[in-house]
Amino acid sequence: MKKILIDAKKQLVKIASQIYQNGLTPGKSGNISIKIPCNIDYKIVISPSGVSLKNINLENVIVIDNEGNKLEGYGKPSSEMIMHLEIYKKRKEVSGIVHTHSPYATGFSFSGEKIPHLEGFGEIIKPYLNEVDYAVPGSMELAKMASNGLEKEDMLILKNHGVLAIGTNIDDAVLLAEFVENSAKTSFITCILIREPILTHLKHSR
Repeated sequence: MKKILIDAKKQLVKIASQIYQNGLTPGKSGNISIKIPCNIDYKIVISPSGVSLKNINLENVIVIDNEGNKLEGYGKPSSEMIMHLEIYKKRKEVSGIVHTHSPYATGFSFSGEKIPHLEGFGEIIKPYLNEVDYAVPGSMELAKMASNGLEKEDMLILKNHGVLAIGTNIDDAVLLAEFVENSAKTSFITCILIREPILTHLKHSR
């Protein structure tokens, strides 16, 4: 178990640096976690509160149990810990969560415009990415809304806030977060070029 935990910490540090360098979590924004099976329950390795993802290391990575009790690490767990806990409870198969404040996707979340579900990541069932209304970051209200919004989805837009992506592993969650940001960027560029909302353009072109 100790080796599994150390490996998970190393992976979290690597992913944190990666998504920061890719511009998905500027400043001290964003948080990520990895779930580790442990007997009948599980432990969670999560990013610390108030620390830029570029500065995460093995010492300040936080380990919590499935109820949110801190087990290891220097500092406090992410202020969005409750949201991670609720998602893991709702989606038993999920083992990685990525919450970003990437610029294009977050811009859409503030604009009232929806992000089209573009080709490139699975079957397109809905024309746009799922979203939930704004709730105070770190609140149980947001945690419940987010977990419910992800009940049948792996990507979610938090209005006036940012992006959530989940996966059976952290790497898949990162790929989804990158896909969301690239979809938002492509949609933004399209809106500028055609001078109309992208969904309106798509309806006219079909």
